[in-house]
Amino acid sequence: MKHLWRQEGVICSSSSNGGEAAPRKMAGLVTIVRPTTTDFVSPLIGFRIRSSDFGRKWRIGASSAAPGIDLKPLEAAIEKKDGEAVKETLDQLRELGWAKKWSSQPYVSRRMTSLRELTTLGIKNAENLAIPSVRNDAAFLSTVVGTTGALAVLAGKLPGDWGFFVPYIIGSIPLIVLAIGSVSPGLLQAAIGAFSSFFPDYQERIARHEAAHFLVAYLTGLPILGYSLDLGKEHVNLIDEGLQKVIYSGQLDSKELDRLAVVSMAGLAAEGLKYDKVVGQSADLFTLQRLINRSKPPLSKDQQQNLTRWAVLLAASLIKTNRGAHEALLSAMSNKATVLECIQAIETAA
Repeated sequence: MKHLWRQEGVICSSSSNGGEAAPRKMAGLVTIVRPTTTDFVSPLIGFRIRSSDFGRKWRIGASSAAPGIDLKPLEAAIEKKDGEAVKETLDQLRELGWAKKWSSQPYVSRRMTSLRELTTLGIKNAENLAIPSVRNDAAFLSTVVGTTGALAVLAGKLPGDWGFFVPYIIGSIPLIVLAIGSVSPGLLQAAIGAFSSFFPDYQERIARHEAAHFLVAYLTGLPILGYSLDLGKEHVNLIDEGLQKVIYSGQLDSKELDRLAVVSMAGLAAEGLKYDKVVGQSADLFTLQRLINRSKPPLSKDQQQNLTRWAVLLAASLIKTNRGAHEALLSAMSNKATVLECIQAIETAA
């Protein structure tokens, strides 16, 4: 999802460039991920948060449900990757009074939304949300250039011809790196992703971002069958066979587009509420743009801009309203909990 994708008129008044890649085979509905170059998946790092804020583990067995509530059918449906069975089971659990947060967000029709509303809600630097971050790329390339430059200077002091050839070879490394990025962008993006893990906030950002997608999907009634925080496989799998067919046919109506837009913008919204600079927005905007392109009737640039703002606003509102569930889910996911345990974390959160 890197290089040559253009998101026009989204959130900020000017156009901004992001990345694009061929989509990963969608398992069901849509896979929310971060950007790479050759895949519809992002280079995030698998990890376990060690901060005391996220130290509690959510390893909850099925017996933790309320008395008389059997979660084994839900567990079986998730293991079978049966989206319809997961929806039906959660609907039944909600009727029994357990899955109270499942599909608890009623449909809210799209409306005109301003940047001021985003700022008032708590989104930091709302006007820059759609500008792709180059922090990780710049840090990686600067490190490569700086390190090789220093080594080349030191190698210049070697005796004889070594003092000529070695600095020449070392000095060509940045050019080789750029060449690899042009020929095989995925390799360069993987290296940048691994390097980015050294940023103090990087691991927490990933967990917060993916937990937001998971939570908002659950609140809006989209079944989750899996997620991953492993390197190159970071995503939340949302599956609805009926919607999948509609999306592939290019006949996505405005109501379903609104719901999927909110889920797509959840990760961006979660970062915007916490950090001054959003890093993982390129994939979210890319996902939304693909959904917009498959919707009927087509949206104008101004309508696309407003849809994005509105979706960020509603997603951020859901995250703030369900802050306890979001933090509990963040902790569960960072401790590699199962999907069922993540659902239990949401439902049992204060």
